[in-house]
Amino acid sequence: MEQQIRTLTARLLAHRSLTRTDPLVRRALVDESFRADLDTRLAAVGLQLIDNPYAGHVAVALLEDMQEAVFGATREYAASNAGLTRDQLALLVVIWALIILPKRERQVNRQKITDDGQTDLFGKDSPLSRGEEVSGALSEASLLADFAPVLGHKTYVQGKLLSRLAQLGFIERRAGMIHEGPLLDVLLDYRTLADRIIHGTLGEVLSQAGHPPPPRDAFTAAESDDEDEI
Repeated sequence: MEQQIRTLTARLLAHRSLTRTDPLVRRALVDESFRADLDTRLAAVGLQLIDNPYAGHVAVALLEDMQEAVFGATREYAASNAGLTRDQLALLVVIWALIILPKRERQVNRQKITDDGQTDLFGKDSPLSRGEEVSGALSEASLLADFAPVLGHKTYVQGKLLSRLAQLGFIERRAGMIHEGPLLDVLLDYRTLADRIIHGTLGEVLSQAGHPPPPRDAFTAAESDDEDEI
């Protein structure tokens, strides 16, 4: 087991995130003793495993008591410990709201993007879906048309904002579409953001741009769902 712990720890540090289907990740999610050893190994260097059952990946992040010591000396920490500027962070939250909120509503209702809207009487008993079967993509052109005027010009948003979010693993850009990256759902706190977006100023901004957020009961159900699936 020692070699497997070392291997998983090294891979998490090297790749920043791993899929939940990875054999060693799956073991960490179901084997309590293996997970305890992994947590101890990560905590020894100020890290923790971040696991969101709705996300398709797991990741490592700093323990709370290490964040100030590691990032506190930099000016960017006031906005983001990933070194994001305010406009990059603003666009990240917009993209999170447009991709993750609808995704979570589908997951809670056990629906897929390809569903035709018909009610599945056994839907609640079906396995939790992750990945592109529930996570929609955004048109980059539409996103730029809606939000580039308030974040800068089109070239700036494409070259400085979207490229940085893709580099960090929050999004993936493919054929003019913006897809969920491995870190988008696992590193941003759904419980903190969902209510603030739906009932805050950003919810109004999204609605005015033609992207109304899901109803409140969608994220309430997600908060109360004690999901045990891996």
